[in-house]
Amino acid sequence: MIEKIHSILKNTFGYHQFRPLQQKIIENVLQKRDTLVIMPTGGGKSICYQIPALIFDGMTVVVSPLISLMKDQVEQLQDLGAPALFLNSSLPPEEYQKNFDLVRTQKIKLLYIAPESLLTSRILNLLETIPVECLTIDEAHCISEWGHDFRPEYRQLVRVRQKFKSAVCIALTATATPRVQKDIKDNLGFLESNEFIASFNRPNLFLQIIPKTDPYQQTLQFLDSYKNQSGIIYCFSRRQVDELAAILESQGYSVKPYHAGMEDKERARNQELFIKDDVQIMVATIAFGMGIDKPNIRFVVHYDLPKNIESYYQQIGRAGRDGLRSHCLLLFGYADLSKIRYFLDQKPDPERRIAYQHLDALVAFAESQQCRRLPLLQYFGEEYHEPNCSMCDNCLAGEKKLDDLTIPAQKFLSCVIRTGKIFGANHIIDVLRGSEAEKVLDFGHHQLSTYGIGKEYSKKQWLHLARQFIQQKLLIKDDRYGSLLPTEKALEILRGDQKFYGLIQEEKADFEKRKDFDMAYDRELFEKLRAKRKEIADRANVPPYIVFSDKSLIEMAGFYPRSRSEFLEIHGVGQVKWDKYGPAFMNLIISHCKMNGIEAAPAKRQTVMNLPFVTSEKRRFEQVGELYNNGSSIEQICKVFAVKPATVLRHLFTYFREGNDIRREGLLTHSKLSPEERAAVLETFKEVGSEYLRPAFEALGGQINFRELEILRLYYLADKK
Repeated sequence: MIEKIHSILKNTFGYHQFRPLQQKIIENVLQKRDTLVIMPTGGGKSICYQIPALIFDGMTVVVSPLISLMKDQVEQLQDLGAPALFLNSSLPPEEYQKNFDLVRTQKIKLLYIAPESLLTSRILNLLETIPVECLTIDEAHCISEWGHDFRPEYRQLVRVRQKFKSAVCIALTATATPRVQKDIKDNLGFLESNEFIASFNRPNLFLQIIPKTDPYQQTLQFLDSYKNQSGIIYCFSRRQVDELAAILESQGYSVKPYHAGMEDKERARNQELFIKDDVQIMVATIAFGMGIDKPNIRFVVHYDLPKNIESYYQQIGRAGRDGLRSHCLLLFGYADLSKIRYFLDQKPDPERRIAYQHLDALVAFAESQQCRRLPLLQYFGEEYHEPNCSMCDNCLAGEKKLDDLTIPAQKFLSCVIRTGKIFGANHIIDVLRGSEAEKVLDFGHHQLSTYGIGKEYSKKQWLHLARQFIQQKLLIKDDRYGSLLPTEKALEILRGDQKFYGLIQEEKADFEKRKDFDMAYDRELFEKLRAKRKEIADRANVPPYIVFSDKSLIEMAGFYPRSRSEFLEIHGVGQVKWDKYGPAFMNLIISHCKMNGIEAAPAKRQTVMNLPFVTSEKRRFEQVGELYNNGSSIEQICKVFAVKPATVLRHLFTYFREGNDIRREGLLTHSKLSPEERAAVLETFKEVGSEYLRPAFEALGGQINFRELEILRLYYLADKK
């Protein structure tokens, strides 16, 4: 059986090895054990039921909530030669009947269907006449009332379970908190031992959250780094979608809008253009994306704040499904909270209370100064132990040098109290800066002792400070009126019992596009292969990724396969894909190599570092530590993982802290300090400890930068051991 599983994986799907948990899940399903699968978007859920479906003698019924998702999955399976189809309202009557008859005559292995269709007597009667071996419930979080996307018809699927008692059931979802997981299992009657929870971490997604100050300009600046790349921009309202799409189109971007207020035909056409790479950017409300399996989405922008962490996680999960680096940007503005809370207040209790809990968790995540993955994964019940993920804004920023801003904080807080605690940040700043605005004069605030005492800072700087006061819980913002209310912590600052540390200048957001693949490849050849893929896909009327993924094309452009055996080593190329498309692409590669005098292929694929989702079980700090101890320099490791030296140093520290040795040789070559300065740093570590760098930084008067401290800390610890 194991050989058969691996044969289908390679020959049908074109993959060389399973991702974590996939094989265990497949074996569990084949043994007819009911199975709950929690796996991140892009983590390879579909293959967990598709391979068993191709092995079972009978049929697998796949419950899916969206027509577009069914269509996409079925197109991919049919292109691989798998007997799959769907039954839903999008089919013309003749085609629906044709598919119905194929199911009835047992010519099909996988049937995709919506829950409401499955529950009809016509479909249930049909299924009773054929052997149903597996019931697959996709997007299983829809079962739970505690989930962010509860659907009552999903709750009734237990009736289908009872009707087909001999069929194994597999429920899959990407977004389920521990509470939602329990609800799914209880509803479907699953056993604890048949639960598989993969890491919620998507290591190829770069997470960034910046203050929302000038959203139009911030979005344009961001898109400038992702020209000719596919991406989604999420907005809160239909009006905002239309406005932003029009602005981007006027700037020359390939863009279409998508929201529930559009005509069905226009919405479907825009989605089709995006899937087929005829349009690069979709500006959309949350109505868009659940049915999209497009693997080459390189960025997701949240122009407005989502309602909860589940929605945020699900929406960023649409990026980077091919395992390549993708960018997720959230513009975080407190004004968005008021809009969301207004809509939440329309909900009845306890639904409103639950929604507020979800929103509060999202705000805490957005305001956090920690690694973004820490609170995000904790929300889903997963502990994250990496000290630095190197794939979020907070981790790349490193430890920021904060200034003592106690006096500006006292000025601002005092002004909040003296104006009566009923005004927002803009009015407080006008008073501090000595504005003669009508509102200031009408309230007599030009006569306050705080009037004009804050002219040393610009309005923009004061607004940046005000956001920090809210983030650090000195102030609470009233949702309804926007007024600022001081907390007990604020009173401690005013009394001088506590100091306030922060940043005067808002840091400029870095939208630089970084390396998306851990290997060098021929970009000219890649563009030729991409054009060939588009030509073939258009001819077959399918999305380009159905032919080959970007990841497959990049490997072709890196390894120059010029024989059938070499081509079958490429990611995503199995026997079916080779037979259909291989010769056309190989001829193009051979022609390109002749034209450019390329004689031999580069090193074999085994020598290339695995991408985040290829199945290296070792964590990044372990890979870095082993490479370093085996003789690789820090510079060489930086090139392998496309990261900065500071990131490598942090990984080495984690590797050491996990109980491993670190070689000392070569560490000091990276230090630019004099021998006297090094000696002072090492002595300071003896006095204040080496677990954290800030105590040493402060003890040395801020004269030694953090990178030097990281190098010397490693040397100190290695020497000590």
